[in-house]
Amino acid sequence: MPNILAIETSSELASCALLAGDNVFVRASSGVRTHSQSVLPMVQELLQESGLALAQLDAVAFGAGPGSFTGVRTACGVAQGLAYGAGLPVLPMVTLEAMAEACRARSGAHEVLAVLDARMGEVYWAQYRHENGAWREVAAPALSAPQDVAPVAAAGLQACGNGFSAYPEAFADQPYAAGALADIVPHARELAVLAPGALASGQGVPAAQAQPIYLRNKVAYTSAERQAINAAKAAGNDK
Repeated sequence: MPNILAIETSSELASCALLAGDNVFVRASSGVRTHSQSVLPMVQELLQESGLALAQLDAVAFGAGPGSFTGVRTACGVAQGLAYGAGLPVLPMVTLEAMAEACRARSGAHEVLAVLDARMGEVYWAQYRHENGAWREVAAPALSAPQDVAPVAAAGLQACGNGFSAYPEAFADQPYAAGALADIVPHARELAVLAPGALASGQGVPAAQAQPIYLRNKVAYTSAERQAINAAKAAGNDK
């Protein structure tokens, strides 16, 4: 089993995990504003607890997105810095797949719909199927309004993610939302669990080539644009 450090800061929860043999050491800290300050101390604690030095690792994984624009850049930057200094490959991991893995661990489901709050009245979502010991995309990661989430019909489909708690009205009439595990967000623990497979399949890249996954073309709006968006939404609600 490889030794892999995982970093995840794409949501309101910052987490780090270290896969060391059969053990997974974990740290987490909530509060988006503290992500950039909390990651490196958590990494240092994990290395001390595991008894490993950074140079003894086989790779550094990070939650590449989709997720918070600032958050995925933070994780990418920290992973790049650590990996570059130690001469390690970087594993960009999909946050929604990590959520699917958390859902499977809790519920035993092999068909999972992961929905992550994207703010601005939108969600990131994807659908996965676990077969032959790995996850396969049924519906690729996408950004949409909550009411436009359209999973493929599948027996035993289990939904998860904080998108359901962020927009409960939008999902109220959707059968797939019944019993959704709405407290699940991306976590480094699942990244660490999935990372050996990603490393074995050749998904590691040099530190300089690691990139976040962006699904939203524009992450910031001017005041005039926000007013126009809000006016369009209001007009739509009046129809």
